[in-house]
Amino acid sequence: MLAGMRIATWNVNSIIPRLPRVLGFLEETAPDVLCLQELKNTTEAFPAAEIEALGYEVAAYGLGRWNGVGIVSRVGLSDVVRGLPGEPSFEGAAEARAVGATCGGVRLWSVYVPNGREPDNPHYAYKLEWLSSLHSLVASELSSGPFAVLGDFNVAPTDEDVWDIALFAESTHVTPPERDALARLRKLGLSDVFPRPLKYDHPFTYWDYRAGNFPNNKGMRIDLVYGNEAFTSAVTDSYVDRNARKGKGPSDHAPIVVDVDL
Repeated sequence: MLAGMRIATWNVNSIIPRLPRVLGFLEETAPDVLCLQELKNTTEAFPAAEIEALGYEVAAYGLGRWNGVGIVSRVGLSDVVRGLPGEPSFEGAAEARAVGATCGGVRLWSVYVPNGREPDNPHYAYKLEWLSSLHSLVASELSSGPFAVLGDFNVAPTDEDVWDIALFAESTHVTPPERDALARLRKLGLSDVFPRPLKYDHPFTYWDYRAGNFPNNKGMRIDLVYGNEAFTSAVTDSYVDRNARKGKGPSDHAPIVVDVDL
């Protein structure tokens, strides 16, 4: 097990147009491990060569739809698992929403939880089923040593995690069943690694592309890091890299960076 690891997670909202930003992030922020979500390409089309050129190993999982996840690591990458055991499909099709690997002695899962769309949409029921499969996976691996699930959970844990809760009263991301699914993960022994913001008083991680949402901080905290006690007790710092959301052609999400001393 390595001391002084830096682990990050980032929904890049399509890896190909965001590749220059990802490569810059790897060089400048220098995470030992980066969990990626919403790749929007296939496993075979993932730009592994460019990332490997920076000294990282790659475990990507994509099926060419509006999902896809990956883990890149420069501290080892073993016991890779693509998909959750027993996970549901949506409308008969599998979706690439989880990949797990052991990196530097830490068991990590990069997850992209289904959006849910609207509470009366079949995708919402699928989301809850998928979160149930994640619960089963966590229960089976939780005691294996330092362990964390990182990624876009598409759930705001509290009312404070959205910029105006009144606007979300009839929306997904804040419904009791979704939040209960997170609570069930915490009951297993996971804790929310709450990051510090680089600006403003709350660490939002997502801002819609609509004009004014980002500069006016109309955001949500839906990207999360959930770790067991062996992981969270080793955290020395955690922050949302809001600067990665700036400029031309960004993702609508910002990365979370976590430093651990295991």
